[in-house]
Amino acid sequence: MAGDRAGARVLCTALMVLVLTGCAALRREPEVALDSLTAEEIYRQGEVELETSRRRPDEAIRLFSEVERLYPYSEYAKRALIMQAFAQHRARKYEDARASAQRFLDFYPGDEDAAYAQYLLALSYYDQIDEVGRDQGLTFQALQAMRDVIEQYPDSEYASSAMLKFDLAFDHLAAKEMEIGRYYLRRGNYTAAIKRFRVVVQDYQTTTHTAEALLRLVEAYLALGLTDEAQTAGAILGFNYQSSPFYADSYRLLTGRGLALEAKGDSWLTRIYRQVLRGEWL
Repeated sequence: MAGDRAGARVLCTALMVLVLTGCAALRREPEVALDSLTAEEIYRQGEVELETSRRRPDEAIRLFSEVERLYPYSEYAKRALIMQAFAQHRARKYEDARASAQRFLDFYPGDEDAAYAQYLLALSYYDQIDEVGRDQGLTFQALQAMRDVIEQYPDSEYASSAMLKFDLAFDHLAAKEMEIGRYYLRRGNYTAAIKRFRVVVQDYQTTTHTAEALLRLVEAYLALGLTDEAQTAGAILGFNYQSSPFYADSYRLLTGRGLALEAKGDSWLTRIYRQVLRGEWL
């Protein structure tokens, strides 16, 4: 008897599940085929999905791409393409975002949203810039793409942001050179260290790393016994960065050895020093 009652309960439970499932199926609205909707209706659905699913914009991406597929020559196809690039960037699908933005630029180069498409393309590189210790290939691409925004759309609302990000990416490259230079300096590989710090001084002179690069040059040249170069690096520091702690350190290093902070000899640093005096550097 107990077994019969248990079996009855199981059967009853199973029937209830079936009934509830059937009711849910009856309540579920049938999915409307996208090809039965207008371009505007699909586009508006994409906007709603993008707004309501901010962290998971995949459905919005799909809807925008369907507008482009089903209505390729409509005004909404153009709008959907730029929104697709935006949604892909939000989803961190950076390669897809670049492809969509580039397609927009290829199809609609004179459109009012072309500046935004170029900025999105640049931003998709910029947001992929890794930590300083990683390969910086994407940083170079971000710089070029930001430069394109600045040069091609100088009066757009995105130009100032592109300039700021260009400077930050430029600083990022200098930081990479500094990291490698410090590594060589700590290990006593002074020639290799000097090459890295020289790149910062010559190619990234407008970044925040120049003063430290000059100090490290003082240290490396002194370690090699090249006092003329060390003194000249100190002289540049004294001319441009006298309030910097890096200048104070170089002053102690040089004067502690009875050396003045003045340009001496005829090296690449003395040429930079002459540019400094003429106001042609920094």
